Amino acid sequence: MVYEEHDYIMVQALENGVTIIGLTRGFDTKFHHTEKLDKGEVLIAQFTEHTSAIKIRGKAKVFTKLGITETDNF
Repeated sequence: MVYEEHDYIMVQALENGVTIIGLTRGFDTKFHHTEKLDKGEVLIAQFTEHTSAIKIRGKAKVFTKLGITETDNF
């Protein structure tokens, strides 16, 4: 499979301690990478043959090809 530039997302932390977790592809989904961001920091991530999902904990703004959204703390 060929991955193109639209397979990227950008996450901007709106508070300290935002956690970004990469999840693997395959039969068993597992955590494979974790990053922690402080307020104002930005992470650019790409979906690849190894990464099928990205989980975000904390208040953040997420930019994708589908638009911009913010996480919500309940």
